[in-house]
Amino acid sequence: MRWGSDDPGPFFHGTKADLAVGALLETGYGSNFGKGDKANFVYMTATLDAAVWGAELAAGADEDQRIYLVEPTGFFEDDPNLTDMRFPGNPTRSYRTRLPLRVVAEVRKWQGHPPEVLQHMRDSLDKLKAEGVEAIND
Repeated sequence: MRWGSDDPGPFFHGTKADLAVGALLETGYGSNFGKGDKANFVYMTATLDAAVWGAELAAGADEDQRIYLVEPTGFFEDDPNLTDMRFPGNPTRSYRTRLPLRVVAEVRKWQGHPPEVLQHMRDSLDKLKAEGVEAIND
């Protein structure tokens, strides 16, 4: 496990939460994936596409999707849910941290995935859930 990163960012966080500039994203809330257990990490990515997935797949079906520019407040590591299990080498530039992420700005101009692509991803996640595959939350 590698702590920290040489990735200069910028970093994004996709969600359905309505946050103000300066707000801190912290651990301890229900996860958007798996059974919704309390999340031990907060997540960020250095690619807008991965942040779009985060916004589109976040809990809260009737909420607006949002993407925030965030800055880590301390050390972070590669997200093992993606890098170790699905995309060796971290091409999605996805990270997690136990420390807060500070909201710097909201990204207002971005494009979501086509409905059929989004549905395919949701179906894939439902299949993993049915198989008992959970997000790594250690």
